[in-house]
Amino acid sequence: MKLTFILSILTLCFYSRTCVFAQNPYDFLQLGISARTAALSGSGISIVDDPSVIAINPSSLGSVLKQKHSISFVKHVLDINSGQAIYVLPFDTLKTERIALSALFTNYGTFDQTDQNGIIIGTFTANNIAFSGTYSNQLDSNLLYGITGKLIYAALADARSMAFGIDAGLLYTIPKSRTNIGFSLLHIGSQLSTFNGYSDKLPVDVRLGINHRLRGLPLLLNVSLHHLADNVDVFFDRFSNFAIGGELTLSKVLDVRVGYDNVLRTSSSTAGKRKLSGFSAGLGIKTKPFLFDYSMNTFGTESFLHRLSLQFSL
Repeated sequence: MKLTFILSILTLCFYSRTCVFAQNPYDFLQLGISARTAALSGSGISIVDDPSVIAINPSSLGSVLKQKHSISFVKHVLDINSGQAIYVLPFDTLKTERIALSALFTNYGTFDQTDQNGIIIGTFTANNIAFSGTYSNQLDSNLLYGITGKLIYAALADARSMAFGIDAGLLYTIPKSRTNIGFSLLHIGSQLSTFNGYSDKLPVDVRLGINHRLRGLPLLLNVSLHHLADNVDVFFDRFSNFAIGGELTLSKVLDVRVGYDNVLRTSSSTAGKRKLSGFSAGLGIKTKPFLFDYSMNTFGTESFLHRLSLQFSL
């Protein structure tokens, strides 16, 4: 089991956001699933009226104007797949409260299990899943808060691990200035059971961001800092963990998005292999009652992540 556990960690390192952060089975929580936020390189912490944003800021749920839901899918390398479903509960009888249920999963596929001589003696699978509930409400007319509780489950062959986590966030909207400010504290929690004695911590993340819609131009600019809780040698190094993104509305049915994540860019092994690493792009197609989103993120010279999201009302 020790060898297969190490193998799974190496596999996680291959497809995770960056090997720097791929240190335990709960790092799948950091992989953004929403195609819209991924196209903006995760900078959309302050986006309003989009249920998929609760994955990076639970307070954004309070800005959802009508009941709508979101389904997202990510195709990784090595036949690894991830998905997320978000269901916003009806709020016709509620005033400012919003409640949502969601599920996030990653399936790593089937692996050959070998003995010490390299002979295949069977197969095993690996999966991760998190079930969440999110609550959001107003502190005042412009300030929203939100909290998410989640039960996290990881399975590798016959080993199991569980953890409980909490996300919390704030969203301050300034309608007259077409500006929003967001803050979130993600993946605070503890492991409830371990992988055969292997203890792991949840990947704590602190984010701060702002967006602004330009006057006279249909462009939404997003800027955010992420992983502000990471240990660094110099305090100001935290501010290199930034992401920026822009969403340009070309028509009533089409949005075009681009983004840049400085951490992904600088974590590439050599400058010659970076090329488009850290950059992202995508689009959104609005056809009532559906909203289709697509994104592509680049990692190094040949690695790409493709995401698809569908937002709809029942």
